[in-house]
Amino acid sequence: MIDLSLFQQYGPALLRGLGMTIFCWLVGTVFAMALGFVMALVQRSVKAWPVQWLLRAYVEFIRGTPFLVQLFVLYYGGPMLGLRLDALPAGLLGLTIYGSPYFAEIFRAGLNAVPVGQIEAARAMGFPPGAIMRRVMIPVMLVSALPALVNFSIILTKETVILSMITVPEIMFETQTMMAETFAFAEATLVLALFFWIFVEAISRIGRRLERRATHYLLERS
Repeated sequence: MIDLSLFQQYGPALLRGLGMTIFCWLVGTVFAMALGFVMALVQRSVKAWPVQWLLRAYVEFIRGTPFLVQLFVLYYGGPMLGLRLDALPAGLLGLTIYGSPYFAEIFRAGLNAVPVGQIEAARAMGFPPGAIMRRVMIPVMLVSALPALVNFSIILTKETVILSMITVPEIMFETQTMMAETFAFAEATLVLALFFWIFVEAISRIGRRLERRATHYLLERS
């Protein structure tokens, strides 16, 4: 039988872990998305083969290695290269590095999906390249890429639990502490499952709303 008194005892710690998880996910996702967008723009605009090769190697290496390995290399191997980070900065940097190649590929595919006719029409109207990107390509790209962006953002929520391996005090770390001190595995697991279910459901609903608004905005412009 579930012991509800444990939630009163460990509630403050679990809430702190909940807040830390949301913070890590939000910061990591924003920076990974920003870096991925820059990478996609560079891939599209810079045709020099060394740049293309380096970006492709980065994308394939990060996508081909587990996040846990990347995090351990960054946190435990970083001091060997003169990079000394506390657990939280290392976790945020790790999420940024891990997520950026996936977002870069999503943005790249979205930009490639923009109809050529719309780009040519904008050029015929005398739009400069920056205006074409800002007013034509990015709005269309966001509409097509938004479901994939939301989907990978959801995946990143679950990757935050790995930060507990380097002692970031997020929700997994706090539930593990609760289990170690009380052996209340059912209660701790229930808290973890409910939190991620609610969190993912909230992100999904926000994503669907953004998708409807983006589509409505694009229809108004057409």
